[in-house]
Amino acid sequence: MRRRELIALIGGGLIAWPLAASRGRDSDHLRRIGVLSAAPIEIGSRLFAAFERGLRDLGWHQGRDLMVEYRSADGHFDRLPRLASELANFPVELILAVSGPETKAAMTAAKGIPVAFAVHGDPVGVGDVQSLAHPGGLATGSSQMHPELSRKQLELFKEYVPALSRVAVLWNSANPLKANDWVELKPAAQALALRLDPHEIEAPADLDATLTRIDAQRPDGLLVLGDPRTVGLRAVIVNFASGARLPAMYPFRLFVDVGGLMSYGADLTDLFRRAASYVDRILKGARPQDLPVEQPIKFELVINLKTARMLDLSFSPTLLARADEVIE
Repeated sequence: MRRRELIALIGGGLIAWPLAASRGRDSDHLRRIGVLSAAPIEIGSRLFAAFERGLRDLGWHQGRDLMVEYRSADGHFDRLPRLASELANFPVELILAVSGPETKAAMTAAKGIPVAFAVHGDPVGVGDVQSLAHPGGLATGSSQMHPELSRKQLELFKEYVPALSRVAVLWNSANPLKANDWVELKPAAQALALRLDPHEIEAPADLDATLTRIDAQRPDGLLVLGDPRTVGLRAVIVNFASGARLPAMYPFRLFVDVGGLMSYGADLTDLFRRAASYVDRILKGARPQDLPVEQPIKFELVINLKTARMLDLSFSPTLLARADEVIE
């Protein structure tokens, strides 16, 4: 099957992920779970591999005792409610929601089905759980602590690029979590004597005009807030920053892998592996409201020295030693 045809199938809700079991006469005895993702196809493949390894480590074997139904919106947030309804009607007995938007869609469209989220940015702040210790409903999982992480990213950005005074902040305004991040960034910027200029995108089609506006304003740096949409557009964003010779701080190493300068954030691979433990416990009878929301335990600072040299930036040995990985 050609990649274009595969993308069309996944975007429409028909999934061909490796773990998905084919339906047949032997499937009636399998436990059925669903996975709902807004992330682009290639991102989902990498992270779901970690989730699948976590399931196998816990004794769940595809085709023997477990069936996993994947649904990907491929970056189109408006598809999430329909895809969540498809999973509910399949039916599945649990939905793994990749992040905050998927969690909201699953809780709304698939009422009564437990939801485990893998990388929710702020589940308390948007009301998906009552508290981290006592979720109080049908949803639980891992929180990425996005508002706190955004502040830390800004602080590190200033430390590594001291000449910063004006920073453009790129974020997806269609994701309510990002509004929380923006609010949290303001006092951090004031403490660092930085001016922040917000630049919102509501849809992928907005990106070109937004980047043109950023280029016209000539900021000293670019901070990109983490979100399935900005991740999906990462190649365009990184290419823009390189072409404009603009230092940039990104939320995930996925940006640095395609040429971004630096990133700081939770280790997504570890979070997806840990998501398997929530699925395991819920399938074995645990109630989501009794499973506290966990926070990341592994963070990574990644620096791309090739990009730094292109931007005429140099980092001291001390700063480089603090990085978890330096890409040469």
